[in-house]
Amino acid sequence: MNEVLKSAALLMVLLNPFLLIVYLIDIVEKLKRRNFNAVIIRASLIASGVFCVFSILGDAVFVRYMQVEFASFQIFGGVVFLLIGLQFVFKGPTAVEILQGESKHLAGAVAMPVFIGPGTISASVIIGKKHEPLTACFIVISMVFLCAVILALLKYIHDIVKPRNESLVERYIEIAGRVTALVVGTIAVDMIMRGIGSWLTKF
Repeated sequence: MNEVLKSAALLMVLLNPFLLIVYLIDIVEKLKRRNFNAVIIRASLIASGVFCVFSILGDAVFVRYMQVEFASFQIFGGVVFLLIGLQFVFKGPTAVEILQGESKHLAGAVAMPVFIGPGTISASVIIGKKHEPLTACFIVISMVFLCAVILALLKYIHDIVKPRNESLVERYIEIAGRVTALVVGTIAVDMIMRGIGSWLTKF
């Protein structure tokens, strides 16, 4: 049970809905609550399916089926994360420009890169190595939908608080955006270094 909680905590830390809401602030402000919740639910279903695949198949997804090393994914994913982090530093929360358009087209954009990222995929692989397939899938699905519930709650709070105290919301977004940039950038550099380290061990 202790290992299950540790694995769940690992994925939840990487998902972190309190920072994800900053990624999503554009659609939080643009969409009505019902449409926002629908987008989050669809994105959660997509993310859960992807995480379950990686938790069951693990490194084999890369090595056996894609004929590449997992280290390559870590390096490329780290570079992508680093670019997003730099965009946050210079542009703020509006850096995720793909989250534009009608709500029916947003679920895939929210699923990736907001839910599905290099860090969360790596965590799914780790969880799959520690647990039986059904347990691993239960962990990732539970954490994704817990994250979705928290995001829906934060949207509800946003809609109540902003009309009364817009400056407070803007202040939170500004602070959380800076924290997000630091977290994303740190994870990105760590992933790049881990990927390079994995490659160096092969020579």
